[in-house]
Amino acid sequence: MADSLVVACRHCATLHQRVPIEPGAVATCRRCSYALFRNSAVSPDGWIALTASAIIIFAIANYFPIARLNIQGLSIQASLPGALYLTWQQGHQTLAVMTGLFSFWLPLMQLFILLWALMAIRARRLPADFHYGMRLLHWVEPWSMVPVLMLGILVALVKFSGFATIEPGPAIWAFGVLAFLITALSRLNAHRLWRHAEDAGLVANASMDSSAGGPVASCESCGFVQSLASSAKSDPCKRCGARIHFRKPDPFSRVWALVIAAAIIYIPANVLPIMRVRTATSDGAHTILGGVLELWRLGSWDLALIVFIASVVVPMTKLLALSVLMVKHHWRGSEVQRQRTRLYELIEFIGQWSMLDVFVVILMTAMANFPGISQVIAGPGAASFGVVVILTMLATLSYDPRCGWDERMERNSKVPEYRLKRSA
Repeated sequence: MADSLVVACRHCATLHQRVPIEPGAVATCRRCSYALFRNSAVSPDGWIALTASAIIIFAIANYFPIARLNIQGLSIQASLPGALYLTWQQGHQTLAVMTGLFSFWLPLMQLFILLWALMAIRARRLPADFHYGMRLLHWVEPWSMVPVLMLGILVALVKFSGFATIEPGPAIWAFGVLAFLITALSRLNAHRLWRHAEDAGLVANASMDSSAGGPVASCESCGFVQSLASSAKSDPCKRCGARIHFRKPDPFSRVWALVIAAAIIYIPANVLPIMRVRTATSDGAHTILGGVLELWRLGSWDLALIVFIASVVVPMTKLLALSVLMVKHHWRGSEVQRQRTRLYELIEFIGQWSMLDVFVVILMTAMANFPGISQVIAGPGAASFGVVVILTMLATLSYDPRCGWDERMERNSKVPEYRLKRSA
């Protein structure tokens, strides 16, 4: 079929015809059931309004205090920028930069790029650097962690509820709304913006002649499907200029290296103190498990369970799941391969939630800054744990689930390497 609008599944590489679907519908892969694309019921003008609102609320959340805390006649206003600055002053520059990127700079960058791209598509005039902006957005998307930060704010406030009088500030409500908006806007990714530009006739359509020879691959950055000169070499994307690989280069060696490094650093992350708490009568260090037990003693068993899952269960699950995917990657049938694909989707979904404890430590440094009465100082375990989260997320991004489906093609030469299917 010549010049058919096509979209490639990110998880099994099967090509599908891209046809119009109803608002609110989702087109799924017939082979592995991955969600290929969605057609939101929100109009382009609605997305612009949501993005502009998110930017305004982002400014409110970071300008006003999260809460005012009062202890023995002393009061302090805690805010996210103040917590990052205080962490830097305490000598934990790596931790301050890491959390500042994930909670402030990258989410802000995501919102501005979205608004810029939506306005350009709406005006039907794309700037010359549109493809660079979309490549940057594709890179930023996994690292924007405002919803994790919001949960961290709640955990930090609960930890201080028994020691100080807490007055919620405007920022806590703004962060709650912002977490909701960021979650909604996360569906408006770079691939979806490229499809909006396609539908508006502003860029080349992801179409190809299925009779053309050579291996076929889709661009990781823009989703453009095209033929490659060779499966062993990378070619520049004909639409956005990004390098296209038939499969991610050296996925097994890269993933194993990142998983092993994360497993090694995970040991000091749990053994070393994640924070040091000073009061007028005591000076003690707390590990990750120590913080969970403290929440349990305070009666917040629900938050203790959430922190335990995010800080202990999730990292171990990611390490074990990635190891299983790497060890048992041989073809064992379509149903088993679909289960492996679902496992990979789970790892992608839970990836950033392990940063919860790191955000809690950062926020507590600002909320407990009462010299002589109480003070929280980040420990070496916090930076180590943040590195573990980064390594596991990089390992997930380096893994290529398409390789598992390739095993079938190698075993059964009668099955065509690519098939065009109509997405319903």
